[in-house]
Amino acid sequence: MGRVAEVRALVDRASARLLRLPGVPTVVRVQRRYVDARGSTLAASITLYFFLAIFAVTVLAVALLGFLSEGGANLARNLPSQLGLNGPTAHLVHNAVDTARHSRKVATVVGLVGFAWTGTNLGIVIGDAYNAAWDVDRRGMVDRLYAVAWLGGAAVFIGAGALATAAWGLLPGVFAPLVIVVSLGTDTALFVWTSWILPNRRVPIRALLPSAALGAVVLEALKLIGAYVVPRLVSHSSAIYGAIGVVFALLAWLLIFGRLVVYVAIVEAHGWERQHGERVVDLEGPALPAPSAPRQG
Repeated sequence: MGRVAEVRALVDRASARLLRLPGVPTVVRVQRRYVDARGSTLAASITLYFFLAIFAVTVLAVALLGFLSEGGANLARNLPSQLGLNGPTAHLVHNAVDTARHSRKVATVVGLVGFAWTGTNLGIVIGDAYNAAWDVDRRGMVDRLYAVAWLGGAAVFIGAGALATAAWGLLPGVFAPLVIVVSLGTDTALFVWTSWILPNRRVPIRALLPSAALGAVVLEALKLIGAYVVPRLVSHSSAIYGAIGVVFALLAWLLIFGRLVVYVAIVEAHGWERQHGERVVDLEGPALPAPSAPRQG
């Protein structure tokens, strides 16, 4: 027992010293708030609906490929190798594009309807993450209308960010810092737009900028890492596990992104709380029966 007590005392002293380091108490409070808000569950919801939205976009992309390959089968043969796929996954992509030539109109309708539904659901669950961080309730059915507006604005910012990232490989190396600045700007604007329109609260835009900028830096790092890691991971997974390996690789990246969104919301609410204080919230719950008295034996 004495040895255990010494170890515990040593751990307590190390924890106390760690908490005195600059920034560590803030990190601890943010993590506690993340746990209290059930951040992992919120991140999982974002991951699910993001994946479903990507699936709808994929259906639309297949329909577009169907229109592009209407005159022949060259695209179906060449696309898997251009994507770095092989094995069963390459065969699956080949068959999907070849089939799309004959079902492109139906795929277009299904893709548009699916994207409208899953995209707005994605906006709603992201809004839930911000509402949980700020401890506010949903607005009700009107949240779907806000999600539609968010989806349109997000498409603009994501498209601008994608163009900036693509331009990196086309411009001379001297322009690389400028491309990074533009990409960071579009990522920051995306987070600000998300935080401004989806949650059920209104604060000045300047209060949203610090957490949005932090989220943009992390997102840009994830994109840079993903540009090198994800293609190799997809290629390796498709060769070993087939199509299911690609799905697992994509879900892993989306889960990281979902956690990033939740942490950005938590940091934003925590920063506002530090400057403007807290509010007292009355909580209601079901009345539980009183614990029974222990039996006298």
